[in-house]
Amino acid sequence: MPVAALAELRSALADLRSKAMTDRAFIQKARAQEALFKALPPKFEVVWLDLVDRLESSALFSEESCSFSQTDLLDNLARVLDKAQATLAASN
Repeated sequence: MPVAALAELRSALADLRSKAMTDRAFIQKARAQEALFKALPPKFEVVWLDLVDRLESSALFSEESCSFSQTDLLDNLARVLDKAQATLAASN
């Protein structure tokens, strides 16, 4: 169910921000969202996976780097979830 998947991703994102979840665990969960991707226009999957790829790369650095800001990436992931929720709500 796409709405449940969104809620699960929001929770996982909050856990990642609070360090209750590892980068690796979040990335694995973020990539395993086929049902959610099928319920949304294809652009959401493209944008989501691009951000997850960047997050995975940023996880190689212990602090914010000049190439990647993990905080910005997490904020962008949250924005994609907001837009996905709005899209799902509009289609119902």
